[in-house]
Amino acid sequence: MPNTAERHLHIVSFDVPWPANYGGVIDVFYKLRALALKGIKIHLHAFEYGREQAAELEKYCVSVNYYKRDLSKKNLFTNLPYIVSSRNSSELTENLLNDNYPILLEGLHSCLLMNDLRFNSRRIIVRAHNIEHEYYHHLAQAESDILKKYYYYNEAKKLKRFESILLRASHIIAISKKDEQYFASLYDHVVFIPAFHPHREVKSQTGKGEYVLYHGNLSVAENKTAVKYLIDEVFNDLKVPLVIAGLNPQATLVKQLENHPTIRLIANPTDEALFELINNAHISVSLTFQATGLKLKLLNTLYNGRFSVVNDKMLSGSAVDELCILANDAMSLKQQIKRLMRRSFSNKEIERRKKKLELLYHNGQNVNRLIELIG
Repeated sequence: MPNTAERHLHIVSFDVPWPANYGGVIDVFYKLRALALKGIKIHLHAFEYGREQAAELEKYCVSVNYYKRDLSKKNLFTNLPYIVSSRNSSELTENLLNDNYPILLEGLHSCLLMNDLRFNSRRIIVRAHNIEHEYYHHLAQAESDILKKYYYYNEAKKLKRFESILLRASHIIAISKKDEQYFASLYDHVVFIPAFHPHREVKSQTGKGEYVLYHGNLSVAENKTAVKYLIDEVFNDLKVPLVIAGLNPQATLVKQLENHPTIRLIANPTDEALFELINNAHISVSLTFQATGLKLKLLNTLYNGRFSVVNDKMLSGSAVDELCILANDAMSLKQQIKRLMRRSFSNKEIERRKKKLELLYHNGQNVNRLIELIG
């Protein structure tokens, strides 16, 4: 085990990582917690915009600094991506220059300081949460609002150009095998460390549930597309109960589902309620139409649910293919759902999950690999 006596680390987060309730900050929060439990002295720096300062973070960090993200429109009209230019802080730079501790930058969002020559000799590690220009390109394709579509396409171009700043990083940590392959084709010192997450053990139940579940942030364009697809193409004539659960559903979705007696909408469930929904479902369906990053909600269903039906883009280098049932079109989805509703979820399935997830997604093992990189 790495020697961590009085070892310090700066972590620069693109957002306040508590509450840990969406993909990116889930990885940040459970990573810093795992590091703290290994004795690493963490100095957290978080950009603040819409999420409150969190006392919870002080349990795991020796210092926590917040910086207001500059959301003014002037940052749209620079050569830098907006997600980068809006996180430009001279105060952050000065705080990081007060010592020589290694720095972990969360996301391309946080990488502007590598342009500063004063950091040339500093050990800087970047956690790549995504291939950002691909992600924004997919957002543009999914967006119907013409102004937002233009913004996403423009941001994608800027992100692709800005990405070369990663040449200055000591290491790049990819979050999926697919991302690792991409970054390793362009940069040196690329390693794969899966997402950190809250799950400690597989809690799936054997037997049968009575419904299919889809869950996600229902205000996100990608998830809205998936829900529309399920309603219009899959459950349009499928006599199986569907539960859709998630944050901030639009009023139009609420109204639409009034005419679907077999589809139930649960808006803004608590963490406990969502766990119960996943745990009691017979099938969790996870779909995406953009193969970017790692979908942490897939891990949630594998640790806590029964059968997991996905399309290939959902897997996206997660290395859990063998634990999921693949269905890439509406006909396949219908067939797999009908087939699985007749099957019980067995202890054998649970044991297979335990072995695979313990091997790949164990926070304790993965944090040791990260500590080795920190040096």
